[in-house]
Amino acid sequence: MNIASFIQPKVEVAYLRDSMTLHQGLRGLRESGYTAIPVIDREDRYVGVASEGDFLWSIMGHVEYQEELDTRTVRDIIQGGKILPVRIDTSMEQLLEQVKQQNFVPVVDDRNVFIGIVTRKDIITYFMKNHPLR
Repeated sequence: MNIASFIQPKVEVAYLRDSMTLHQGLRGLRESGYTAIPVIDREDRYVGVASEGDFLWSIMGHVEYQEELDTRTVRDIIQGGKILPVRIDTSMEQLLEQVKQQNFVPVVDDRNVFIGIVTRKDIITYFMKNHPLR
């Protein structure tokens, strides 16, 4: 089975740019309605995931520097390597292993350009439809 059938393409996915200020990134995260979203650079390459906790801990660590919300960037706060992307040719077994640990898995092409995500919900829905519990 190819994971391509599970991908929500980038045009349908909320994401942040790594060059956004913390203020812009926090606003983008809030508007998305999610607690964590992918971060990409200006060439659309996957950088990592920014979560509510990343913003909270950054702000808590620099409360006395309110202006940092407008000068520090999203790239400054994300934990690189925490949520690893998969490639389009990743096996279903590898995808399932990764989605057990997180709500979504970022998908990149062979140049590490972000092309979308696969959500845990989509995979569970697929298996419920194709392998109903008896």
